[in-house]
Amino acid sequence: MKTKFLSAVLVTTALTAPAFAENLTRLGAVTVGGEVTGMFINGDDMFFNVQHPADDLGNEWAKATVGVIANANFYADALPVPEGDAKNMVTSSMGDYQILVQEGDFGTIGSIVGVDGELFVSNDPDFNAFVPTGENEGYLFTNWENRPGGMSRVKLSRAADGTYSVDENDAKMLDFMSVEGTWVNCFGTLSPWGNPLTSEELYFDETADWNNAGYKYISDVAGLADYLGKYPNPYRYGYIVEITDPAGSATPVKRFALGRFSHENSVVMPDQKTVYLSDDGTGVVFYKFIADTAGDLSAGTLYAAKVTQRADNGFDVDWVELAHGTESDIAGWIADYDGITMEDYKEGESSYISDADIAAWAAGDAADDRAAFLESRKAAAAKGASAEFRKMEGVNVNFNALEAGHMFAYMAMSEIAKTMSDGKGDVQLEENKCGIVYQMPMDASYNITAMNPAVVGGPYDKNAEANSCALDNISNPDNLVVLDNGDVIIGEDTGKHENNMFWLWQASAAM
Repeated sequence: MKTKFLSAVLVTTALTAPAFAENLTRLGAVTVGGEVTGMFINGDDMFFNVQHPADDLGNEWAKATVGVIANANFYADALPVPEGDAKNMVTSSMGDYQILVQEGDFGTIGSIVGVDGELFVSNDPDFNAFVPTGENEGYLFTNWENRPGGMSRVKLSRAADGTYSVDENDAKMLDFMSVEGTWVNCFGTLSPWGNPLTSEELYFDETADWNNAGYKYISDVAGLADYLGKYPNPYRYGYIVEITDPAGSATPVKRFALGRFSHENSVVMPDQKTVYLSDDGTGVVFYKFIADTAGDLSAGTLYAAKVTQRADNGFDVDWVELAHGTESDIAGWIADYDGITMEDYKEGESSYISDADIAAWAAGDAADDRAAFLESRKAAAAKGASAEFRKMEGVNVNFNALEAGHMFAYMAMSEIAKTMSDGKGDVQLEENKCGIVYQMPMDASYNITAMNPAVVGGPYDKNAEANSCALDNISNPDNLVVLDNGDVIIGEDTGKHENNMFWLWQASAAM
């Protein structure tokens, strides 16, 4: 058993951010160097992590941490900006933060093990999902965001006062060898049928470089080869991975029909068929998937967003159909690229699907739809979808809020820059290095029709070295969770606040 606590910091300091003071409240902050990840709400308990904290803090917070605030007061008074020793710990006005596990605990948490043994211990926890197995007990699943990636599962029990106990005899890392490993397990969600959906954030824009020995990031592929004991097939990475039978065998299944790109996360709507998927990187795409059968992500139709910018800097959204696919068909196409190594690389050519192949598919001249599912981002652009978003992060909803009539999904865009602010194409916004959260209305069929600016970060001051984004406002939003009443908690992944923070935005008050 392992229990540690941090006393809450309770204050009455009011926020002063112009236009947002009445609706935006700072609820917490993590250590210097740390990122807020893994926000997941179960009842009144909020799980979240401290990812990659500074390793020279000289205290227990120098390790990556997975924890929870039980009986959280989401409407607590604002937390002041951390000062002094408070910079080197987790602080929150919502309640006590309990450390559950940290990197290296029990000799297994965060350990990435390949065919020849342990490769490294990760300090990058991300997505959390709590899967109940009975009254006041269940499994906590946590992503470990590396190349190759991982996921831990620990058994938790909850006392009446909210204290959690960890069963160290029922704590393990999942075995992803059956799907040939994972790549950068990022954010995620829990499906309506209770299975964790972990995301492979495939930061690899040009597949042609996958077997290019001269590519500057080829060491990442080499690490995956060390894990597998053979050269990896790029088309086996970049998917949503569903953890089936989570309380039993916890078996991973890669959901190929949802497309291959740099998945930040996916979220399934209450119809158990419609799925929204965010794509992290530069020049990226917003996707929708509609499954053939409710509760079954193995087959369906993939769509990409085509946006029309409005005068208020929001967007109207239409959906471009890419293709219908089944997991079995796509698996066959993927297998066509097994066995390719660096020895097959030829300068100026591709060992994989080429740009010419994608153009032929978009023109209707391809023999099959592999381009849509294996090169989804390029395929979307070739079909006229908007491939200009930058650092698209969490997308999320709350079923209770939707049922109550708050028909909105939310999207975090870490920053408005590069392909979003270059004056070209469908997206022509003014640069905002501090980011934005969009509110996205949907109709009764869960079809998103617009992206409306909701919380706009900044202002930005390049001369303010430690906190170049204003301290009374969000900076580089990442994780999002939505409360039952439609209000939104926003977590940061930023180098523009000395301490990454999380905030409550009262969407209901802004309407």
